[in-house]
Amino acid sequence: MRPGLRYTDGMSDIGKILIVTGLALAGLGVLFWLAGRTGLPLGSLPGDIRVERPNFKFYFPLTTCLLLSVVLTLIFWLLHRR
Repeated sequence: MRPGLRYTDGMSDIGKILIVTGLALAGLGVLFWLAGRTGLPLGSLPGDIRVERPNFKFYFPLTTCLLLSVVLTLIFWLLHRR
């Protein structure tokens, strides 16, 4: 250990990271909630796989996942360029 540093210093950094991550996830949740209220068809786009049979339902939002992946990739790419 370096002089002047205590073990708890690293723990407070982890706490800050967890708080920021939690706030970011909560903000993302609010954005999805607002998007759902505006009528955006996320989750029911063409290309989303849905199989419904008696006693069986399967749903995989393939197109929605791809769209969100492209949007998040562009956002992170733009943030990384700065």
